Amino acid sequence: MREFGYQRAHDVAGAVALLAADPDARFLGGGTNLVDLMKTGVERPARLVDVRELPLDRVERTADGGLRIGATVTNSDLAADPEVRSGYPALTQAVLAGASGQLRNMATVGGNLLQRTRCGYFADVTKPCNKRSPGSGCPAVGGEHHNHAVLGASGHCVAVHPSDMGVALTAFDAVVSYETPDGPGEVPLTDFYLPVGDTPHRETALPPGALITHVSLPPAGVAARSRYRKVRERASYAFAIGSVAAALRIEDGLVREARLAFGGVASRPWRAHAAEAVLTGARAGGETFAAAADAELAAATPLPDNGYKVPLMRDLVVSVLTELAEGEAR
Repeated sequence: MREFGYQRAHDVAGAVALLAADPDARFLGGGTNLVDLMKTGVERPARLVDVRELPLDRVERTADGGLRIGATVTNSDLAADPEVRSGYPALTQAVLAGASGQLRNMATVGGNLLQRTRCGYFADVTKPCNKRSPGSGCPAVGGEHHNHAVLGASGHCVAVHPSDMGVALTAFDAVVSYETPDGPGEVPLTDFYLPVGDTPHRETALPPGALITHVSLPPAGVAARSRYRKVRERASYAFAIGSVAAALRIEDGLVREARLAFGGVASRPWRAHAAEAVLTGARAGGETFAAAADAELAAATPLPDNGYKVPLMRDLVVSVLTELAEGEAR
């Protein structure tokens, strides 16, 4: 590991100024991803700016009835928050599906959204990787890719984003707020992650040196009737090979409102707009749910060893939506 400096920030403006003064610095939250990448040599910051003591550790109700989640709220505290559990149950389920209890106690909301892919080629500095070393190639395309992307990928990168939390937040129209030396800004989470294209090393829309301060959710509405389901290769502490965050509002047998996002199948949490369009206004039932899944997955471009994800996601979507519809009927 490269030697590095360490500084603790005590206010947001000071944290942003410290990073602006040293472009080779990184913000440190829980460190559950960054420190691992430093150990392997993927990340080599000259300085760490510790933001854990910033006053960003609260979940607060907003004036319009939504939630404002501080960037340093731990995953454990987020999952346990009463407002989150009652208004956004899929978010609680997503957080609890990610990592171990010990890691959730350390990991932060801001850091979770910024975590890097777990692609083995990215993590191995002896291998080429366009995300780590632009222009070096993507060996996963012709190599080990059974857990890689089937949606939104390109020949330059087929890695997936590992966040469970991000999938639920994407389904519920979360907005990311940040601070820069030039002032504050915000971006919807659906636009936060950049398309892979031919620049997979450019992962988010955050300006250079920006510090995430909060994530905001609109009033719960349909999110209060939501589920998160994750499929993984072992029962605990494993990243998704496919996941679904979904919410439905059904009246008189018709789907009046739908929210749907996928995880484990793209370089970013994948908002399923095509599926939502099929669902809205249609009769709630297995045929509609399957048609919605098929509409979204029509854009899938699987590789030889990850084609199983397409029927897996179809079945997962139908199962989760059926569970929600049956709950509405009771």
